[in-house]
Amino acid sequence: MDVAAIQRLISDDMQAVNELIRTRLRSDVVLVNQISHYIINSGGKRLRPMLHLLCARALNYTGQHHITLAAVVEFIHTSTLLHDDVVDASDMRRGKETANNIWGNEASVLVGDFLYSRSFQMMVDVRDMRVMDILANATNVIAEGEVLQLLNCHEPDITEDDYLQVIRSKTAKLFEAAAQLSAVISNQSEEYETAVSNFGMHLGTAFQIVDDALDYGSSSEDIGKNIGDDLAEGKPTLPLIYALRLGTPEQQQILRDAITNGGKEYIDDVTAAIRATPAIELTMEAAQKEVDLAVNALAPIPDSDYKQALLALAHFSVHRTY
Repeated sequence: MDVAAIQRLISDDMQAVNELIRTRLRSDVVLVNQISHYIINSGGKRLRPMLHLLCARALNYTGQHHITLAAVVEFIHTSTLLHDDVVDASDMRRGKETANNIWGNEASVLVGDFLYSRSFQMMVDVRDMRVMDILANATNVIAEGEVLQLLNCHEPDITEDDYLQVIRSKTAKLFEAAAQLSAVISNQSEEYETAVSNFGMHLGTAFQIVDDALDYGSSSEDIGKNIGDDLAEGKPTLPLIYALRLGTPEQQQILRDAITNGGKEYIDDVTAAIRATPAIELTMEAAQKEVDLAVNALAPIPDSDYKQALLALAHFSVHRTY
């Protein structure tokens, strides 16, 4: 099952989610409308809402709250993108100019806040305290992950465990919450809730690891952002961590200088050092291990087309070029 087949399987649900997103984006403030529509409609894969919808259907959910929560998850994700691009001074995302590059940092941060607050308004509609608790906790963990990543920037001695702590908080936590919410609204057992939660967490971790590998092994056109953005910000991602461990003393010094100082002027030397070691291969192996854990986590869930789609989504996370 490829991504197109997965999308067809939940096309009606996704159409309802997109319609709800358009409805709830409306604001009396023109700039809010402009920026929120720009970022929401800028070509994202909608992986997090897709994950939530598939899990809900795999757990035989028959109500309508999954539509609301899929939109909530996308709003939270989008708000983090707006904030991330300001913090990272990014000028390109998903192959388009970033909102902060068009409208400025102040407007981007404030519209990100609008999307956060709108998502909490929508959570209330579900009228379930566990839903509120899961999403409130997730947004807090995501914020902590962002701060932790900031603290790790320009630090060449970050370990693999340090890196995983950041991406499990910053990225995987929303995947985990999206999946867990499907079990909550379906009134499923603790076993099923744990199964889909772990699936989401490991899927999100794998997805971010692959993203970090693509930053050094793909093109700007493929990944929709400038190659070397992570390096310019001094982020010690997994390919750099592995290359630092395995490179020659000369290569290690190049990598340490690049992480410490940041800047894209190092990108050619750093890419050469990474490619001279098995860093990318090891990074992809780490992603595959996370996918294997995700697949194993789903074992208790009864087989269905939706479960097969979830497994296909896990496969896609490590076999992609964007």
